[in-house]
Amino acid sequence: MDDAARVATSVDKVSVGRVYDYLLGGTHNYAVDQAFAEQQLAVLPEIRDFARANRAFLGRAVRFMVGQGIRQFVDIGSGLPTQGNVHEVADEVAPGECRVVYIDNEPIARVHAQILLEQTADPNRHAALDADFFDRRLLWDRVLDTGLIDRTQPIGLLLVALLHFMPDEQKPHAALGFHRAMLPPGSFLAVSHIHVAPEDVDTQNAGKRVAQEYGRRTNHTAIMRSREQIAEFFGDLELVEPGLVWLPQWHPDTGDTGKDAARSRGLAGVARTR
Repeated sequence: MDDAARVATSVDKVSVGRVYDYLLGGTHNYAVDQAFAEQQLAVLPEIRDFARANRAFLGRAVRFMVGQGIRQFVDIGSGLPTQGNVHEVADEVAPGECRVVYIDNEPIARVHAQILLEQTADPNRHAALDADFFDRRLLWDRVLDTGLIDRTQPIGLLLVALLHFMPDEQKPHAALGFHRAMLPPGSFLAVSHIHVAPEDVDTQNAGKRVAQEYGRRTNHTAIMRSREQIAEFFGDLELVEPGLVWLPQWHPDTGDTGKDAARSRGLAGVARTR
């Protein structure tokens, strides 16, 4: 079955990547994704704020890394490379210089990604893989097999809106420890994660209901973690300023005061390898 045929067979199944695309205002989604997203928005309207703030953080993190000399990126849990994707942001800052490998464990997301990359990107510099965060060595073998990533040079590793889909029993900290160890000196790790202030009980409860629906309809149950638990994902890496903060507060664009930043319902940070 070719990529176009695989997409056609998925139009009646909810896709996490396509729901995210819909929340961002994208066009790579179907009626089943739109209906699911609207149902969750009725319970927790802030999930659209999170999606938009999270995507904006991704863009700022990529621009920051390119400004620090990074020219190759590995985006694990990338979903659909649309609506401000990594290679477009990187090419705006350093035209024709950056290479990106997108990775997602949802096969249909990889299919969408490949089609979109073929239509909008340079296939000699960007690729999409169907692989899993927990594959560890196999994931990196496949990344390196693309010929796009040079492990002797610094890498920008992106895990944006991914880790909250991984409960502790799956041991995500151990898997991320492996990925951190694969990064050469001078590399960067960007992480974002859903978060609700513990005193906001109503939103906590609404978030749990949405998470249950994700688990029931998509097999991706989202979980909330404390600030301290999210910080642990960086291991012993050095967080760059301003540290782990609400999404809009990380290197905000000029004129953005980060007002009502907690409404983004997500924390984010970038760390540097020594």
